[in-house]
Amino acid sequence: MDMKNAKSVHCLIIKTGFEAYKLVNNALVDMYAKRGSLGCAFTVFNHMQDKDVISWTSLVTGCAHNGSCEEALKYFCDMRIAGICPDQIVVASILSACAELTLLELGRQVHATFLKFGLGSSLSVGNSLVMMYAKCGSIEDANRVFDSMQVRDVITWTALIVGYAKNGRGKDSLQFYDQMLASGTKPDSITFIGLLFACSHAGLVENARHYIESMNKVYGIQPGPEHYACMIDLLGRSGKLVEAKELLDQMVVEPDATVWKAFLAACRVHGNLELGERAAKNLFELEPKNAMPYVLLSNMYSAAGKWDAAASIRKLMKSRGISKEPGCSWIELNSQVHTFLSEDRGHPRTADIYSKIDEMMLLIKEAGYVPDMNFSLHDLDVEGKQLGLAYHSEKLAVAFALLTVPAGAPIRIFKNLRVCGDCHNAMKYTSGVYLRHIILRDSNRFHHFREGKCSCGDYW
Repeated sequence: MDMKNAKSVHCLIIKTGFEAYKLVNNALVDMYAKRGSLGCAFTVFNHMQDKDVISWTSLVTGCAHNGSCEEALKYFCDMRIAGICPDQIVVASILSACAELTLLELGRQVHATFLKFGLGSSLSVGNSLVMMYAKCGSIEDANRVFDSMQVRDVITWTALIVGYAKNGRGKDSLQFYDQMLASGTKPDSITFIGLLFACSHAGLVENARHYIESMNKVYGIQPGPEHYACMIDLLGRSGKLVEAKELLDQMVVEPDATVWKAFLAACRVHGNLELGERAAKNLFELEPKNAMPYVLLSNMYSAAGKWDAAASIRKLMKSRGISKEPGCSWIELNSQVHTFLSEDRGHPRTADIYSKIDEMMLLIKEAGYVPDMNFSLHDLDVEGKQLGLAYHSEKLAVAFALLTVPAGAPIRIFKNLRVCGDCHNAMKYTSGVYLRHIILRDSNRFHHFREGKCSCGDYW
């Protein structure tokens, strides 16, 4: 039913006096929420005098499925305050919201609530738990939930396969895929995205070729843009740019922005300006407000010594009103989120944080860390460049965590952009010097730093 007819039916309900019935109102909330008209769903819900678990579930689930995860969490809390016992449907939805917002501690509380009320086994809740823990970087918890499930489907297996891939354990992903096939479960399109991502971030070229070939020949699944993007990314990382270009030209589907981004990144790694320009120009058209292609192309020109061309791209970017998203890192502590920008001095504990940074830099340099000036601003002297690198947002976040997170507990940091090479190197040394497990989730994946090493094997 389209929204015009839906609202006509709603008007008829009001005229005939059926709006007083809880059953009818529940159906209206569910209908509006499923159609993505959350404003109308809120209006009906807020006018209801008598709400039950179905009323709350319809609204919370609608918010979660329409990307309004924070609203979903708010109404879930209100639901609990109202004394309504959650059902399996709302628990699965709220766990999905926690996964999207990477709220591990809240996800754990919801998990505890589910167990406390003895709701029993549920495939949808189990799947949501596996996804939530995996997306929050707690892959061991995801595995424990997986092992406890009596019934599993392709979503269960895929969640674990993707989870291990995103957490830097690509070979484990492939082993779970073999177990999945042995269990008689057939993979779907998302499963192969997880497998190809795992191969891409572990340098497993031959495995990836086998998977993308078996998609169509064995399972009748046509590779889509995301599958090709993973393959192009892998080939680019593996020094096979020519093969990546051939694959791009031979695609049976139209390449989208995801594919061109992967190809542009590969061109940047190999310093191929001609192909990089081609990729960037396609991205200018497909995503005209995205700063990424402008920044990467400008950096490629700068690396090649073509300063005028680099300046021209930056001017073009400015003339089109496009600005680069600033790097931002955050950490959740005691149900409060602490956010940091580069060289940020707005935190209440700024003096302590910067003092800890000084200590941290001294210790990791003694351990062998050398600042990588390639990731600093170009118009500064050597001392200014080193200070600028030291005050990147993720370093400020880890310094704050070293001050506040109890010894032995993992440090969990989130970043909106890809972690820079210098910060990645600094995190490795920091984990070794302070004997801490640092979990950093950037825009692409998780990095688990332990004893001076990263789960990605420096291949990200």
